Amino acid sequence: MPTVGVKRDLLFKALGKTYTDEEFDELCFEFGLELDEITSEKEIISREQGDSKALGASDIILYKIDVPANRYDLLCMEGLVRGLQVFKDKLEAPRYRRISPVSGDPQKLIITKETAAVRPHAVAAVLRNITFTQERYDSFIELQDKLHQNICRKRSLVAIGTHDLNKISGPFTYTAKPPGDICFKPLNQTKEYTATQLMSLYKTDSHLRHYLHIIEDKPVYPVIYDSNGIVLSMPPIINGDHSKITLNTKNVFIECTATDVTKAKIVLDMMVTMFSEYCAQPFTVEEAEVVYQNGKTCIYPELAYRKEKLSSEFINKKVGINESTEKIAQLLTRMCLRSQATGDGDEIEVEIPPTRSDVIHACDIMEDAAIAYGFNNIVRTTPRTYTIANQFPLNKLTELLRQELASAGFTEALNFALCSQEDIAEKLGKKISETRAIHISNPKTAEFQVARTTLLPGLLKTIAANRKMPLPLKLFEISDVVLKDETRDVGARNSRRFCAIYYNKSPGFEVIHGLLDRTMQLLEVKPARGVGYHIQAADDSTFFPGRCAEIFAYGKSIGHLGVLHPDVINRFELTMPCSALEIDIEPFLGHTAETPLTHDVPMQEVIKHKFPMQDESQQSPSSHPTKTVFGDMSTPAGLKALNGFLADKSYIEGFVASQADTAVFDAISSAPSPTFCHLLRWYNHIKTFQRERAGLPPAKSQFVLSASPLASTNTSDDEIDLFGSDDEVESAEAARIKEQRLAEYAAKKSKKPAVIAKSSILLDVKPWDDETDMAKLEECVRSVSMEGLLWGQSKLVPVGYGIKKLQIGCVVEDDKVGTDLLEEAITAFEEYVQSVDVAAFNKI
Repeated sequence: MPTVGVKRDLLFKALGKTYTDEEFDELCFEFGLELDEITSEKEIISREQGDSKALGASDIILYKIDVPANRYDLLCMEGLVRGLQVFKDKLEAPRYRRISPVSGDPQKLIITKETAAVRPHAVAAVLRNITFTQERYDSFIELQDKLHQNICRKRSLVAIGTHDLNKISGPFTYTAKPPGDICFKPLNQTKEYTATQLMSLYKTDSHLRHYLHIIEDKPVYPVIYDSNGIVLSMPPIINGDHSKITLNTKNVFIECTATDVTKAKIVLDMMVTMFSEYCAQPFTVEEAEVVYQNGKTCIYPELAYRKEKLSSEFINKKVGINESTEKIAQLLTRMCLRSQATGDGDEIEVEIPPTRSDVIHACDIMEDAAIAYGFNNIVRTTPRTYTIANQFPLNKLTELLRQELASAGFTEALNFALCSQEDIAEKLGKKISETRAIHISNPKTAEFQVARTTLLPGLLKTIAANRKMPLPLKLFEISDVVLKDETRDVGARNSRRFCAIYYNKSPGFEVIHGLLDRTMQLLEVKPARGVGYHIQAADDSTFFPGRCAEIFAYGKSIGHLGVLHPDVINRFELTMPCSALEIDIEPFLGHTAETPLTHDVPMQEVIKHKFPMQDESQQSPSSHPTKTVFGDMSTPAGLKALNGFLADKSYIEGFVASQADTAVFDAISSAPSPTFCHLLRWYNHIKTFQRERAGLPPAKSQFVLSASPLASTNTSDDEIDLFGSDDEVESAEAARIKEQRLAEYAAKKSKKPAVIAKSSILLDVKPWDDETDMAKLEECVRSVSMEGLLWGQSKLVPVGYGIKKLQIGCVVEDDKVGTDLLEEAITAFEEYVQSVDVAAFNKI
């Protein structure tokens, strides 16, 4: 969430009231905001740069307020004050108007065809007769920066330019020229530079260097001239010094160049609506005319109001309140959404102002009504519908398989779902058109171009990054791949795959084949054609000819296994033979996803799961005793006592279902009345365990009392030890032997050396640009020295546009070195390093 910093005293003066810190924190919460921090400029500098740098800094109290990311109207003090005053019914939401110039034609911005290659869109407006103070000027500049970092996506979508209209003359021309042909004096500089020189100058600028990449590789750079040929700005980098605004500026020309015209309109609306209150005619904005290369003319700003209709029943139902139509209309009006009842039933007409671009659906209006009503004022009620949570069957099957595969000696790897086209096509000996891959429309790097269609490349890249580790390397991964599917509404679907790989001096085909047999054994699939699974010879360009088999289960192909082709191994920079297995596990969903996988070996001795039928499990009520420690479950008093016991508990004892729950469940003859809401919730939940009740943990205490005549005549309630333990009946000799064996085991275990947990990490270290000295960068990285850190091999990997990143491996002791510590140490070399990412992380 963006954070807005405002001076406390200035804020209170604008609000017309002084609050304590606690009162203002409560006001922010009521309005849907959060007072994040109370600080000062001096405290911030002292914390970030040290006490010596904070000398002379201001002690004025600052409020740091977190605002929702889509509430652009709250990113400055003007919008924040306006919203709070309307919320507290101290002010009516203003109406913003677009007006024509008092004399002459509106200012004109002409867009030429050359801009189509870089930033094809532009919008403009004029704030006429505005009055700036130092605080207003600072807020004006800060809002531009907040919008640049937020909706403008660091100027990549929209760049804002503000100019003193009295220093320039229209019409203005927005065009694009080669960088060598652009020459002007940029903001706060003393001489003129060409665009090429500016790019070199700002590469060391801590603020502007982050925006250079947007246009530096373009053949032409965007630029705006006035009618006298004076450069106003070179978006999205810098404005010209000639037209800069000051405290004495009275007329401001605002232009926004963009790659997204919708975002440009929103940004322009925010700039003019927030500061139009300081104009001679408050909340009025002078229009400007934009002429496109095809002759099309548009008038900006749009300042469009739109109306939506919805019912008060919708809001009452979604929020959980019961208010009249008129009351809800009042609540929405307090959120700057002018609303009124139409008189047609419970219909409400809501007017969306140009400042509320975040309102795009009825749910957004409903959320504002809930905020205005007050979340703390919504009455807490028990849900009418009880749902029983359960693990997604596919995920449950995945977790069970993971445990078994790890027990078989394989190490799990987790790789990115995105990869390059080369990884799933050329490197595997296939054509990209055959892969049914989903392509990313605007990939940021060559490494993330498509969604993976197979897990194999990720495991091969993991082995390549860890090939110096002791052999054999045995890895597996169970994750989703993404495939095209025209039958789905999004045109694609996820498919859960299991892939395993064996890397050694010999291919190890028998190891992979054995893993397949073990997996099928766990899934209770017999080795048989049609009704079980089988393999048959197949040809696949990824595998060595004659060393590939296709896997069938229940008559359908589910995957392949075999020895990888030498060309495939070489393309992934490996030097030894490799066997692999990849299958689709979704066909095996069924009862195996709901019950533990069997561990019995061999397959012929697998114990079949036999579950009682529903008729068998429903025994007659008379066969179970009804008396429990809570009372007789056949009486309302007993049920009431149990309902109270379960008010803050999910189970009779502990935190998982056990035999104690099933025993009490059996004591209840039928489903309890909805009056006993907690008991009914528990009853429905335990009812789902009837099939697997035999496998539930035993009860630690007795909750159901025996119904036998002998017990009732010879034993009183006071004599029953409900919380007794079997350990109490052990003989003294048995206890002595047990203690002796535990002591011997502890002494033996203490002599064993502690296992040092280690991990293999592959880091991607990205430079600032293609001119960075990569040898020096690697030298800096390897200079990082810590106890428990051992650097490995490295290589340079192309990223795009001539830029390469350093990919370097290392082995760390988990207790001594963490990835956060590594990243912090490497990014300290700010001159060379832009960012550090963990490309692979594997436990050793």
